[in-house]
Amino acid sequence: MRSPLPIAASIAQRPGYGGHAWAFLQYAFGARQLGYEPLFIDRLSAGMTTGSDGLPSERGRRAAIEWFRQVMDFAGLGDSYALLLDDGETIGLSRTVVKQRIAAAPALINVMGFLDDPELLEVAQKRVFLDVDPGFPQIWRDLGQADPMQGHDRFASVGANLGLPGCEIPTGDLDWIAIRPPVSLPHWPVVARTSRTFRSVGSWRGPYDPIEFRGRRLGLRVHEFRRFLDLPLRADAAEFALAMDIDSYDSGDAEALRANGWHLVDPLTVTASLEDYQHFIQSSGAEVSIAKEIYVETNCGWFSDRSACFLASGRPVLAQDTGFGASLPVGDGLLAFQTIDEAVAGVKEILADWDRHAGAARAMAEEYFDARKVIGGLLAKLD
Repeated sequence: MRSPLPIAASIAQRPGYGGHAWAFLQYAFGARQLGYEPLFIDRLSAGMTTGSDGLPSERGRRAAIEWFRQVMDFAGLGDSYALLLDDGETIGLSRTVVKQRIAAAPALINVMGFLDDPELLEVAQKRVFLDVDPGFPQIWRDLGQADPMQGHDRFASVGANLGLPGCEIPTGDLDWIAIRPPVSLPHWPVVARTSRTFRSVGSWRGPYDPIEFRGRRLGLRVHEFRRFLDLPLRADAAEFALAMDIDSYDSGDAEALRANGWHLVDPLTVTASLEDYQHFIQSSGAEVSIAKEIYVETNCGWFSDRSACFLASGRPVLAQDTGFGASLPVGDGLLAFQTIDEAVAGVKEILADWDRHAGAARAMAEEYFDARKVIGGLLAKLD
């Protein structure tokens, strides 16, 4: 059997969120392309599957388990996964086999410290904390609110600027390895363009609250998006579509988006399966990506896993600047903006020379986001 490479992350608790699942599967695909046998580890507790009354839901639990199995089958991981339940049971591999594979692996990649099982963590040769939401875990630790990095040996982040001048995220005296969001190029081929629409998909607020840090608010995507509400009106040569999980208490934002020309689509429809999510991206003309306020304000260099999929599909990306230009070439295929005027100019540039930007987008994905290169580079830096 090939050497295992365990990856721990949360998929089961978000059934029907195809993009969320894709983000973590990319690591497994990259591991396999390098010759490893990926082992996917997830956990599911009663508190993760509650009903509308806030109480544990058996129906929700069954849906979460079924979703997880579907994702694992899609990824070809049907014989190499474990879903840890809060009664000590597992779905998939047994705890004994999971322990054996973790112990035999060069490292355990633990996304946001999601795996918190001491028995499994202690057998890993290296415990790698993988930060995919830069700013939140580091500032929680700095403020003494939580420390998800505790118990890990090495630390990696998609915030490419952590520890560099100009990045305002506290490192906590930890040595952070910069990692780009990987994309499996064989799974994300270039497809012919059928639309000119600029699309975006993601969370309007996300799972975390804004943070008050050093006298200012570090907020969420909603807080940045409000600055760019009139982009469709200003760049009226293009169409814009959003698949965002906007809750009812943000109905005012939804109304404002529609009034300014954004077409809102149901994210639970267009991301209901892994194939649906992929179709939504690949049937677009380009991506417009607006980041969380915390990424922008801290200049952390965050880059979206969704944007990597757009690039791989040969779709130009127009992304709000988070400082990623310090490590990625900007101008062909990937355009950055800070102001509404720069965003409008970026739309016009992409529409005026789409073929050139589309070709550059795929080339950038091959050079910088290829899952094989990204995972291989991370493992090399662990030695």
